[in-house]
Amino acid sequence: MDFIIDKIAQRLGGKKFYESEETYRFSEIKRTKKEILSKYPYIPLIDMGIGEPDLPADSIIVDTLCKVAGKPENRWYADNGIPEFQEACAKFLKEVFGLSDIDPYSEIRHGIGAKSILSILPLCFINPGDITLTTTPGYPVLATHTKYLGGEVYDLPLYKENNYFPDLSNIPENILQRAKLLYINYPNNPTGQIPTKEFYKEVVDFAHKNNIIVIADAAYSTIIYDNIKPLSFLSIDGAKDIGVEVHSLSKAFNMTGWRLGFIVGNPKIIELYSNVKSNIDSGQFIGIQKAGITALNHPELIQKNCRRYSRRLDLLVEALKEVGFKAEKPKGTFYCYVPIPKGTKTGIIFTNAREVSKFLLKKALISTVPWDSAGPHLRFSVTFEAKDYNEEIKIIEQLKNRLLKLKLIF
Repeated sequence: MDFIIDKIAQRLGGKKFYESEETYRFSEIKRTKKEILSKYPYIPLIDMGIGEPDLPADSIIVDTLCKVAGKPENRWYADNGIPEFQEACAKFLKEVFGLSDIDPYSEIRHGIGAKSILSILPLCFINPGDITLTTTPGYPVLATHTKYLGGEVYDLPLYKENNYFPDLSNIPENILQRAKLLYINYPNNPTGQIPTKEFYKEVVDFAHKNNIIVIADAAYSTIIYDNIKPLSFLSIDGAKDIGVEVHSLSKAFNMTGWRLGFIVGNPKIIELYSNVKSNIDSGQFIGIQKAGITALNHPELIQKNCRRYSRRLDLLVEALKEVGFKAEKPKGTFYCYVPIPKGTKTGIIFTNAREVSKFLLKKALISTVPWDSAGPHLRFSVTFEAKDYNEEIKIIEQLKNRLLKLKLIF
């Protein structure tokens, strides 16, 4: 009924909800993809837009869930989680990141995925008029919920000239006075940049100076390459005084649909999060938490993924460079982030990444993710489905040949 449109909350745009740029942008990509698949059912789509692992969770994780799912003691509400999962998280953090000063009972809580955790945190801090500082391009959930609550978002663009780190030195004083949260995400989606101790120290100093809480999204923290050691924000002196880190089992252990993550850090923030969370959900199924314990006890599983992604990125970057893209192998994540071409030799001119992404989908059946918030770029993902190395080579070769036929100019 038409009156429903009149009832839509202003936080969603009110009557203009269905006209919003964000709603239109993503629905347009999905609609175009569906049209292309129906129009060319016998030509394989090369899907470089997927943001989740191509393989299922390891059999030892699945077997654990199968063994515990039907046990009567696992049927109860999990509420804020089981202590055994928190203990496994602390053990994982010590083994992988060298964090030895984490109290699993007061400084760790589980969440129904990192997305859920990020959506809850603004409820703990944001009042109307408060500001969240957030890197862009990036994962929008914390910023979106800030806006839902009547808060404002101040974007910190990530440019190659600054090594895809935010410029914290030029934020206006009137913004700093109202800012409550700083959201960062490293290794970064979509740029692939990894954190450094120097950058994290700058963030900690900035937060202490301006009394701002740091939310460090570490969803890709272990997806790194070329013998680089994972780095935790909480390894920096003073970090726990002003912030938390959000981890996910989705990317590291191929558990996207399982919905399991955890938040670690400042105990006061953890207590606030626990209180609000208990009024939103009743916890993830205990059986999944116990399967998560198995995953966390086997960090070597992550290396299998990293080896696969690394070799695929080597293939992808080389192919993109041959076409003309300014591509570099990322140090982390499974994404390759590249500036868009200027147009084609046939006279087409591109003005933004959305146009290029749609063009590649229509003309070459290649799916990508467009980003325009810090200069027009495309994100290519290497989580496409391929059964072995030979098939990976074949898919990347097909990608290169399709792109070459488009006669792109840069």
